[in-house]
Amino acid sequence: MQNYLTSALIAVSLGGCLEQVNTAHAPKPEFVVDSCEVGIYDSVNSFITITRRNGISSYSFDDGRTGKINDGTMVQCGNGTVKIEQEEVLNKRAIQTTNTQFVSGGVTLVGQLLEPADAGPNTPLVVLAHGSEELGWIEAVSYPYQLVARGVSVFVFDKRGTGTSAGEYSQNFPQLADDLTAASLEAKRLAGERFGRFGLFGFSQGGWIAPLAAKKSGADFIGIGYGLVIDILEEDASQVELELQEAGYGDDVIAIAREITDVTSRLAVSGYSDGLQELDALREQYQDEEWYSIIRGGFTGVILGISTEELRDKGIPMFDRLNIDWSIKPMDVLGEVHVPQLWVLAQNDREAPIAKTLERLQALRDDGRDITIFIFPNTDHGMWEYEQTLDGNRTYERVTDRYYSLLADWAKGTVQPPYAKSEQQ
Repeated sequence: MQNYLTSALIAVSLGGCLEQVNTAHAPKPEFVVDSCEVGIYDSVNSFITITRRNGISSYSFDDGRTGKINDGTMVQCGNGTVKIEQEEVLNKRAIQTTNTQFVSGGVTLVGQLLEPADAGPNTPLVVLAHGSEELGWIEAVSYPYQLVARGVSVFVFDKRGTGTSAGEYSQNFPQLADDLTAASLEAKRLAGERFGRFGLFGFSQGGWIAPLAAKKSGADFIGIGYGLVIDILEEDASQVELELQEAGYGDDVIAIAREITDVTSRLAVSGYSDGLQELDALREQYQDEEWYSIIRGGFTGVILGISTEELRDKGIPMFDRLNIDWSIKPMDVLGEVHVPQLWVLAQNDREAPIAKTLERLQALRDDGRDITIFIFPNTDHGMWEYEQTLDGNRTYERVTDRYYSLLADWAKGTVQPPYAKSEQQ
C-alpha cells in the first residue's frame, strides 16, 4: 500500500498559466508520534491490528506476533498511522463500526458491529462468545479485527458483568447462551442485508456456550477455539491428572488423585455438604505427600486448601457467586447441533487438555455430525506458541500462525489446508 505520492504531474495555476510540477521526489510526510487508535493498519502484503485495554495499547500482526506498545521499538502510533520497526508507515483501514446496546434477561449489554467497508450480501457474519475472563472484549482483543481484516463481519459484546455491560458476572452457561442468542439477533438487525452466512465463534469457555445457542440463534455454522467436550467436573479432573503426569508421577498417584477429584466434585455440586468426611480422610492420609501440593485443577486445589469447618460454614464465595449450572453435559448438547462445526485445538493445552475432547469429537463425527478438527502443534491454551524450560515453565511467544486465517476461511465456507503446521484430524 502506498503511504505517500510516488509520482504525479499536477497542474498549478500561476498568474493565469498552468505549470507542470513533477513530485516524484517529494519527501515522505513526517511521521509524528501520537496516541494509538484502535483498528486495522495495512501494509503491502500484510496488516497489523491495534487494540486497547485499561489505557494500554497492544499490537497483533496478521501472522500472530503480538505485544504491547510501550517502548516504541517494534510499533509506534501516529495520527491514523503506525510505524513498524522505525521504518514502514502503515495507514489505518476504513471499516464500518456500529455501537449498540441490547437487552437479555433484563440486563443491558453493550455490543459493537465491525464490518469490512465493502460488506454486502455475501459477507459472512459471526458473533463472538469469549472465555471466562472477567474482562470486556470491545476494542480490547484482536479477534474482531483479525477477522474483519480477512473479510468477515464481526459482532463483539462485553459479557454481563464485564467491560461496559451491566449485570453480575456469571458462569451460568444457559444464561450466557441466552445472552449470545440476544447478541445474534442484534447483530443481524444491525447488519441488515449486508451479510450472508451467519455463525457463532466460541473461545475457551465460549466453546461450551456457542453450541447451546446454535439452534436458537439460527447459526449456519459454529467454530470453537481451544474448547472442551467435557463438563466442568471432568475438566478439573483432567487438569489435575495432567499436572501430576507432567511432574513425573505414575498411575498409582494418578489413581489416588482421581479419588480426590471424585470427592471434590461431589462437594462442589452439593454446595459443600456431600463428601466432607471423605475429604478429611484423604487429607489426613495424603497431605504430607510431595505430589499433594502440586494439585491445582479448576477448583480441587482451592477446596484442598480450605478447612472442613470453613467449607461447611462459609462455602467458597469466589466460586459460589458464579451461579454455575453443573447439569450441562456437552455430549448431550452437541448431539443436538446439526450445523457444521469447526474445532481448533491446542496440542499441549494445560488448561483444557484435549485427549478426551478429541475422542468425543471423533465419536460425534462417527455418529453423523459434521465436525472438522484441526490441531496446532506446540501450542497451549489460547493457541499460544511457547518455549518450555526443563522445569516445565512456559514462555508464551505468539498466537500460532494461520490460526486466524483458518477461522476466517471457515466463516466463508472456504477452508483450504494446510494452515501452517496444523494437522487436520
